[in-house]
Amino acid sequence: MKTKNYLRPAYVRNMAGLCAFMMVLFANTVMAQNTVIDNIVKEENGNSQLEKLAHELFDKIGPRLVGTPQMKQANDWAVAKYTGWGISARNEQWGEWKGWERGITHIDMISPRVKSLEGTQLAWSPATKKTVEAGLIILADAADSMAFQQWLPNVKGKFVMISMNQPTGRPDDNWQQFGTKVSFDSMKAQRQRQTDAWRKRISKTGYSARMLQVILEKAGAAGIIGNNWSSGFGVDKIFNAYTTKIPTVDIALEDYGMLYRLVESGDDPKISIRTESKDNGLVPTFNTVAEIKGTEKPDEYVMLSAHFDSWDGGTGATDNGTGTLTMMEAMRILKLVYPNPKRTILVGHWGSEEEGLNGSRAFVEDHPEIVGKLQALFNQDNGTGRVINMSGQGFEHAGEFIKRWLAAVPANIRDSIRTSFPGTPGGGGSDFASFVAVGAPGFSLSSLNWSYFNYTWHTNRDTYDKVVFDDLRSNAILAAALVYMACEDPNFFPRDKADLQRNADGGGNGGRGGQRGPATWPVPVKAIRKGPVAPTN
Repeated sequence: MKTKNYLRPAYVRNMAGLCAFMMVLFANTVMAQNTVIDNIVKEENGNSQLEKLAHELFDKIGPRLVGTPQMKQANDWAVAKYTGWGISARNEQWGEWKGWERGITHIDMISPRVKSLEGTQLAWSPATKKTVEAGLIILADAADSMAFQQWLPNVKGKFVMISMNQPTGRPDDNWQQFGTKVSFDSMKAQRQRQTDAWRKRISKTGYSARMLQVILEKAGAAGIIGNNWSSGFGVDKIFNAYTTKIPTVDIALEDYGMLYRLVESGDDPKISIRTESKDNGLVPTFNTVAEIKGTEKPDEYVMLSAHFDSWDGGTGATDNGTGTLTMMEAMRILKLVYPNPKRTILVGHWGSEEEGLNGSRAFVEDHPEIVGKLQALFNQDNGTGRVINMSGQGFEHAGEFIKRWLAAVPANIRDSIRTSFPGTPGGGGSDFASFVAVGAPGFSLSSLNWSYFNYTWHTNRDTYDKVVFDDLRSNAILAAALVYMACEDPNFFPRDKADLQRNADGGGNGGRGGQRGPATWPVPVKAIRKGPVAPTN
């Protein structure tokens, strides 16, 4: 005779009740998640502020070169915007930089005919104070450094042309569309020969391309003339000068080539240059940081990230104005639909990324209490396109977390994103790398190209009209959704690092598997807190 288990019916009832409770709890959690995500989508699609923010930042304030009044104006503008949205914000000084303010640039050919030339002075170029008229001389193809020193006195009183003459101003895709294969291949071969020969010409001077400008200035040149073509119609890279007394200007390919040919043919062209700029001495430089305080775990952090500074040939619209606006818009939306996050939400708008991730590196150095409690950081910095790639940055468990977070993102956005887990850590391409280098989970939201590297990255054409607002709206939704999910996740992101050598050899544990990459974790690099740094060789 079997003994009856009088406890079993109650036990079964209790377990059934517990299971039902858990199912209801799970359903309520999913419903709450869906409600917040739906509200994020609804707010962005129905009340986007991106166009308004873009106009104010790009058209009114303009480029944001570190050390310029426009950079500080942008810092203050962002603080005011966040404050108006009910979000606490502040500017944090991280260093000092050369204060400089761009003025008007006039460049004209005055002989053998009169023509206004397209060009601009480079960042931190000194002013001419008055119009300077002079002839031009092409950097000599000296046999060696001794021969270069013998030639050097010839530059006195001349504008020195230090860039090669491009064989074509047409981008390669234009050649591929209209040219024959024979002509296209011939052009590429000619360009490669000229490029190699010009590199050797620079090398034989005994100086680097940067230091060469300083040497020419010391030799009495009237100014430095270059062309840094960006392989597209009418587009040049605009970086910085290394001279301190004479102007350094970039002249557009079309006009630079004309001057080059006139010099070569012995027609002795003369140009006039007037550059107006102000040297304001060392000025303080800032990161702008905004915060929505967490309720349950206020000492754990989820961050949005984008660099605020730009080069100043254009207005810094896609590098990195679009990343900046994505993060501002995500913060605005989160404050509306998720005002009481479980973890503290931060956004960092970094200064001096363009000179070496200096603002974000300084933040990492100055805020170990945040970096050590970082759940995740999401950074966007490669143009206006919709996000299509995410890597686990070499963290062993990245896939477990990011897949879970991405699952809540609307399918029309999520399905176009390729993932790579565990991936390999970024070594310094953008500000997320400042965090990865110290073992904190920073992730790059990598965007569709939209001809970024040829046409807008560091160029004179990086302006409002290049922004693709439909893609930006998708990115703002994605960023807000990822932050929400990371805040709600009951688990804290572990710092375990993947075996990078295994990944380099083709291993991996999800997504696209392993990626070729470094076999060692990147090391932290100290922020440069006073600049710019002069060339040394």
